[in-house]
Amino acid sequence: MRQRVMHHGARRRREGRRRAVWTGGELLVSVGVVLLLLVVHQLWWTNREAKEGARHGVEALEREWGRGGGADSGTTADSGAPSSPPASTASPGSRAERDLRAAASDPAALTPGRSQAYAILSVPRLHLRVPVAEGVGKRSVLNKGYVGHYPGTGQPGRAGNFALAGHRNTHGEPFRYINRLAPGDTVRVETRSAVYTYAVDRTLRQTSARDSGVIRPIPRSTVHPTYGYTTPGYYLTLTTCTPEYTSRYRLVVWGKLVSMRPR
Repeated sequence: MRQRVMHHGARRRREGRRRAVWTGGELLVSVGVVLLLLVVHQLWWTNREAKEGARHGVEALEREWGRGGGADSGTTADSGAPSSPPASTASPGSRAERDLRAAASDPAALTPGRSQAYAILSVPRLHLRVPVAEGVGKRSVLNKGYVGHYPGTGQPGRAGNFALAGHRNTHGEPFRYINRLAPGDTVRVETRSAVYTYAVDRTLRQTSARDSGVIRPIPRSTVHPTYGYTTPGYYLTLTTCTPEYTSRYRLVVWGKLVSMRPR
């Protein structure tokens, strides 16, 4: 009976294939671990880091303004329409409102520096309280867990459109749940000189990322023209990405100024 002879060349080729398969498996496992670490970093660590940074940012502004967080801190739920304004509150367009603006016209409030935090946004329904900084740059503002003010849009309490952007996912995700806001929910904006309260009015669930009409002085979607306004007013606009974990479209929430009071 003739025995089959195993040549050394065939043995080496088989050993080489085994090594290649083993090496490929190790590479796949390594890539999987790296990807998992990246996901953990994006979904957990960036949120933890940014939320902590935003909290310190709020505290820094409060120290600068000479006060601590109090009843205005926005840490309690408030899902209904705003209550009757206090006696010191001025209605938009009134003499008291003009006097309030004069008192609030400090240089920082009128011309904040690029990436400078200069206001605090509080949304009681969402238990949200974060700094507002000038600009919407990712690295300099949004990735710090801050809300960014669109340059060229209005400032708090002034006629026009005070337009803001914030992350919906990762990096503190301050605007993750703004889709839950309903008409009448309150949004407060605190500056060095005044506290402005807006009431949520309308929501545009999805529009193009290039829909610049939503942040114009009289906000109105250029993609969905039935959404928006036709007359001048005192508007607040909140924008974020949608659907979650994508940046394909934008979600827009609009509000109107309902009260203001000096600090």
